Amino acid sequence: MKTRARIGNAIGRNIGFGVWLRAVALMAFAMPAHAGALTDVIAQCAACHGPDGIARSADAPNLAGQHELYLYNQLRAFADGKRPHKEMRFMSRQLSDAEMREIAHYYEQLPR
Repeated sequence: MKTRARIGNAIGRNIGFGVWLRAVALMAFAMPAHAGALTDVIAQCAACHGPDGIARSADAPNLAGQHELYLYNQLRAFADGKRPHKEMRFMSRQLSDAEMREIAHYYEQLPR
């Protein structure tokens, strides 16, 4: 139970463990085999943007079903400091260009 609680806290208190588990399973099948590290990044995204790309908070936008190019451009803008947001600047600066493209592609594939 302690592990389950830690996992739940890591992705936010307002989403259930079952939803998180299904999202992780979806990520495992939706991403290429070399994308193990990317799956970890997507799990970090889920803390604010929801495991299914639908944010549970009004402070974070939904990412599911957004256009790939739009999402990529927003990640680039955060990383370059052109779009101000403290958390997103930190998160995006850790990503390579290829990872940004793969994240954008992943979220575009999710249903709205």
